[in-house]
Amino acid sequence: MSDPALDLSDLHKGYNHGTPKEVQVLRGVSLAVQPGEIVSMVAPSGAGKSTLLHIAGLLDTADSGHVRLGGEEMTALGDRRRTAARRNRVGFVYQFHHLLPEFTAAENIVLPQLANGVARAEAEKHATSLLEIVGVGHRSDHRPSALSGGEQQRVAFCRALANRPRVLLADEPTGNLDPETSDTVFAALMNLVRETGLAALIATHNLDLAARMDRTVRLKDGRIV
Repeated sequence: MSDPALDLSDLHKGYNHGTPKEVQVLRGVSLAVQPGEIVSMVAPSGAGKSTLLHIAGLLDTADSGHVRLGGEEMTALGDRRRTAARRNRVGFVYQFHHLLPEFTAAENIVLPQLANGVARAEAEKHATSLLEIVGVGHRSDHRPSALSGGEQQRVAFCRALANRPRVLLADEPTGNLDPETSDTVFAALMNLVRETGLAALIATHNLDLAARMDRTVRLKDGRIV
């Protein structure tokens, strides 16, 4: 069997929050996600899911434990190599889309590719392909203000995959949408992940959506239970 796309091993993380007593947010979390697998992470508020996603995506570091992407150890990398690994290997989707308002849907997906050294023609072709997969290809030349909330979030999914990462991390990606739109947007996300064959770890409070993924893990009091 190939190495997991994402492999988290015995992660611990604590914060002082300005007090002498440290609060343990993660208490030995281990989790592996295989290429092509979609895993939901269900967690109550304050359980540590955002911290876990930030460590998995190399935005934060654990106090101890290991993060491996495609079998390669990420834990001890310097800032420059961590930034490069995060840019090329990991895509992020958040509850709010954070699209650049002055650029069109397609341009929001092209720009990260240009920053990564991709030729404009190739970047535009890839952006068009991603937008078609999630069903908003006909809206590619519209700015975010002209798009519905669901359309904006689908564009954000595409932007997260602009640089062809192997791991997608999503933190409540449909949390600010109404139930009907949430279902439509989630279906688009599932289709995008299946089409690209990457590994996805998706944090959600929505148990109905979680049940549609390959498997569900629960994070409680800083542990996978």
